[in-house]
Amino acid sequence: MDWILTDLLGEVPYVRHVVALSSDGLCIGQANTAPDTADAIAAACSGIQSLARAIAQMFPEGDGSTHMVGIEADGGYFSLMAAGPGAYLAVLADQEVDAGLLGSRMRTLVTRIGHYMTSPPREDVGQAM
Repeated sequence: MDWILTDLLGEVPYVRHVVALSSDGLCIGQANTAPDTADAIAAACSGIQSLARAIAQMFPEGDGSTHMVGIEADGGYFSLMAAGPGAYLAVLADQEVDAGLLGSRMRTLVTRIGHYMTSPPREDVGQAM
């Protein structure tokens, strides 16, 4: 999957890191990101999507699901988008990024590969002895 995520780097200037992750915070793909950094981003995203889901559940007409979370910070932007059942796409970009273009290209990428980015819940396959 890493090579597909690399497309985002070429389409949107100032993108720093692209990470695909499971809802429980495990990295399942990365582009332009060292493995330790990708793991740290994925773990942090697990907490962010959990908090976003708690807020989404406060809307009585919704089902509690979230589609996108964006954070503007000193130095850049962070975007987290639902990318398939149990999977998310996270992008960190410099402050010069065109945030509208980034969101559009993320949505296009998710539409294109979302069915490949499924991460079903893990089951405990170990047995007590």
